[in-house]
Amino acid sequence: EVQLVESGGGLVQAGGSLRLSCKTSGFSFEDYAIGWFRQAPGKEREGVSGIRLSDGRTWYADDVKGRFTISSDNAENTVYLQMNSLEPDDTGIYYCAADVFDNQGPILDTMLLLGLFDYWGQGTQITVSS
Repeated sequence: EVQLVESGGGLVQAGGSLRLSCKTSGFSFEDYAIGWFRQAPGKEREGVSGIRLSDGRTWYADDVKGRFTISSDNAENTVYLQMNSLEPDDTGIYYCAADVFDNQGPILDTMLLLGLFDYWGQGTQITVSS
C-alpha cells in the first residue's frame, strides 16, 4: 500500500523558512516522481515543485523558483521541500503526491502542471503572516 505522510507545516512570518517532509512507503522509491502541490483558500490546487527520483531532475513553479528547493533522501524514502523567503501568498495546504515516472508517459513538468499523480498525502497547513 502506497503511503505518503507530510509533516513540517505551521505558522511563520513573512520572510521566514519552513521545511516540509514527505515520508513515503509501499513502492519502489526510485521508480517514482514526487510532486508538491498547494491549495490556497478559494483557489485551485497548483503544482509547486517536483522531482524525478531516478535521476534527481526537478521542476519548480515560476513563483517559487529561487526560494524553494526540493530534495530527496533515497535511503529514507523521503522527499523534502525547503521553503525560504516565505510570502503570505504561499499560505495554503501543501500536499505531496507520487506516481510512477514512465519515460513513455508525460514529462515531469506536465505531471506537475496537470496534477497527474495517483497517490496523495493528507496535506499539511502552512500559514504565512504578513
